[in-house]
Amino acid sequence: MLTGEEYLVELSRPKKIIITTHHKPDGDALGSSLGLYYWLKKKGHDVHVILSSDFPTFLDWMPGREELLFYTQDPSYCQGLFDTADIIFCLDYSALSRTNILEPVIRDAKAPKWMIDHHLEPEDFAQVCYWDSNAAATAQLVFKFIAEVFEDKAAIDEKIATCLYTGIMTDTGSFRFKSTTSEVHHIIAALLEAGARNWEIHEQIYNSSTENRLKFLGYSLLNCLEVIPEYHTALFSLSKEDLAKFNVTTGDTEGLVNYALSIKGIRLAGLFVDRTELIKLSLRSIGDIPCNEICKKHFNGGGHLNAAGGNSTEELSEVVNRFKSILPEYKAYLT
Repeated sequence: MLTGEEYLVELSRPKKIIITTHHKPDGDALGSSLGLYYWLKKKGHDVHVILSSDFPTFLDWMPGREELLFYTQDPSYCQGLFDTADIIFCLDYSALSRTNILEPVIRDAKAPKWMIDHHLEPEDFAQVCYWDSNAAATAQLVFKFIAEVFEDKAAIDEKIATCLYTGIMTDTGSFRFKSTTSEVHHIIAALLEAGARNWEIHEQIYNSSTENRLKFLGYSLLNCLEVIPEYHTALFSLSKEDLAKFNVTTGDTEGLVNYALSIKGIRLAGLFVDRTELIKLSLRSIGDIPCNEICKKHFNGGGHLNAAGGNSTEELSEVVNRFKSILPEYKAYLT
């Protein structure tokens, strides 16, 4: 890791900078990327945020939304930016595979990669790492990067504060996860002082569902929820027909797994979704139940102790049955 002075030297004069994040970005991915984008622009850099995919519609209001570039929409232009970049920031991912179609583009780019992230077991692809797996969100690390490494807290204005607040709020489950430390609350206080309007951000994120999404949630709760009481586990299993029936779009399944975890006595929850090309799964847990270990060992994924994800090329029913078959391995944690 560079020292503070070395960071300052590297960014002391205008650079061509690209900010990237993971495929299907969530609130932390987008919030940390746009927060860093606005700060680097303030410092006089030529900055672009390039995404590999769309993102949930409940994030469409965020400051800087109109500045985002999508690689699939203009690959030749975006490729040119990668070819001429001086620095590529890699935010909220610790493995290049999480960027999907951007993986070979980033891997082959000549510019040094600067990773800011909080996920476990980072891949050795970055020349510069500002990494802490104990951080609640990448947006928390972006705040510290600006306020502590560069001692530039005064530069955090309303736009930057709004983006970083969104990232921290969403990745801490509105500040209810164990990762919400006193340091997180101090950072949130600083973001509020800088102009973040917490009530408006919460309204945009949590009270912007479409009628169709609410009907989909109701359908999922009634028809797709399974409880396995002997292992204090619950799961949702969604077929591609279920998704088509409600015309499910990016973000419509966001938070669904938490409904399973909210059942009294449930300690492990899963969401299994047939995305046609892959079965995508998300796991959530309480206590010491290792979602990251389960996803890494069995579902080509990883993440945090209490929140992780993975995928499989098997049929939906096969993936669900395999998940059920490994529950006895974790009986000591679950019961």
